[in-house]
Amino acid sequence: QLQASGGGLVQAGNSLRLSCVVSGRGFSDYGMGWFRQTPGKEREFVAGVTGWIGGSIYYANFVKGRFTLARDTAKNTVHLQMNSLQPEDTAVYYCAATPTPHYIRFANKYDYWGQGTQVTVSS
Repeated sequence: QLQASGGGLVQAGNSLRLSCVVSGRGFSDYGMGWFRQTPGKEREFVAGVTGWIGGSIYYANFVKGRFTLARDTAKNTVHLQMNSLQPEDTAVYYCAATPTPHYIRFANKYDYWGQGTQVTVSS
């Protein structure tokens, strides 16, 4: 199971840190990703990491150095630190796990999804 948390309402320019706790067996070889979705749009890739140990971290172009993904292997948790948030970052953010980490950017390659956490950025 994946449990996402950390969303909320912030003003533009402020920060939030999202967390995704992974429980259960069999995720050690999975890639982990963060996606976001707004009403009427498909889920879009935000950031992902191809493994819990080592691996590579990838970001969407719109992140532009504002977001940082980090792994805490001791706590089976993946964090997404989001700085300099803007109103266009408003969305429901989901964490997800994929058995095919080389397709880290593709939502349809993910087998497991967390419940989503709402991020709202006011101007």
